[in-house]
Amino acid sequence: MTAKAQTSATPKKKELRFNLNEDGSHYVKGTFLNQIWLRYTLANPGSEVYGTPDDQIMDIGLRRTRIQVYGQLTDKVFFYTQFGQNNLSYRSPRKQGIFFLDAIGEYKVAEEKLSLGAGLTGWNGVSRYASPSIGTILSLDAPLYQQATNDVNDQFVRKLSVYAKGQLGQLDYRFAVSKPMSIEQSAVQGPIIDENSLVSSEIGYAQYHGYFKYMFLDKESNTTPYQAGSYLGTKDIFNIGLGFMAQKDAMWHYAENTTDTVRTNLAIFAIDAFYDRPLDAGKGSAITAYAAYTYSDYGKNYIRNIGAMNPATGVNAEGTLNGPGSAFPTIGTGSTFYAQFGYLFRRDLLGKAGTLQPYISSQYSSFDLLDDPMAMYDGGINWLIDGNRVKLSMSYQSRPIFATNAEGNYITDERKGMAVMQFQIAL
Repeated sequence: MTAKAQTSATPKKKELRFNLNEDGSHYVKGTFLNQIWLRYTLANPGSEVYGTPDDQIMDIGLRRTRIQVYGQLTDKVFFYTQFGQNNLSYRSPRKQGIFFLDAIGEYKVAEEKLSLGAGLTGWNGVSRYASPSIGTILSLDAPLYQQATNDVNDQFVRKLSVYAKGQLGQLDYRFAVSKPMSIEQSAVQGPIIDENSLVSSEIGYAQYHGYFKYMFLDKESNTTPYQAGSYLGTKDIFNIGLGFMAQKDAMWHYAENTTDTVRTNLAIFAIDAFYDRPLDAGKGSAITAYAAYTYSDYGKNYIRNIGAMNPATGVNAEGTLNGPGSAFPTIGTGSTFYAQFGYLFRRDLLGKAGTLQPYISSQYSSFDLLDDPMAMYDGGINWLIDGNRVKLSMSYQSRPIFATNAEGNYITDERKGMAVMQFQIAL
């Protein structure tokens, strides 16, 4: 094993890599990432922290801490592992252990065209950010609604799967068959059944999912499953993608006015477009844009609230449909539109201190359970001190609060906000 050689004609790369052969085609590479959140949250009505009501919560946490080790061992064999932890906050268990997010082995059947693999993996379907590259996220967070079964019957997006992936000219594809994890081990939902749809705790059928994108301009790498949020003007990208997820009898609910069990299929379909182009290659300015439409059928009136690294622990009688802390209806049966846009200023805007990248994003969902649409807005600015390797972000998210009116319908009652400063270090 030899360290990767550098010559005076070769730009020094900021990476940890060891070559296993002379030409570097066989290698092992390591990466590290840490995302630290400093946050102020106007909490949802009725929010409590260990029994004490609290409507304004300030906290600090590790949103994501990750280490990757992967490499090409032979011409045909590739391995990929990722371990770390998510959402370590003041309310987390002490001395929380790290865990594996990914652990796969992959065999190249035909150069570029087809590779087969298996293990715990993020080779997921439905849409681009079902497998986000977390170090290059443009906005405050990835669009979490695209992580359709996150921690319900998978492990932070990753699934126990066999998969096929490759590129046929400008067409990039991925297809996977997964064994859903047990609901009994989920911290999101227990093995319960109700009048509205929930994920079934019965022994599950296989889950099928895939994503196919046509790359009109530059091609993107598919070495790992994770797809970039912004290339910061280094690529000329325009893609259109289609994806799906399906599982027989994945959901259940009680039949109306009875305790008879009704089982329904899970079916999700999506179309999206990603555009990332330099405006002035000499100056380094660029734009990034993404838009997606998703139709999700989780069964009768399914809804799931998500509050990333939620700062509250519970909710009292004054609570609403949103639940505690920063949560809001993010995933459900119905249609969702999502869009984001970012503008990258010239690379020397702040001299040696880097440059700026302001952005906006929004999720607009029409869920069957809700009588008003769910509209989330997010905006902020990334201070790119050293690209995505050292980045300080300031963002503000506005979310709706859903309460019941006199007729028992769920309507938008008010809005709450959350301000986050994130410091990211990546290697």
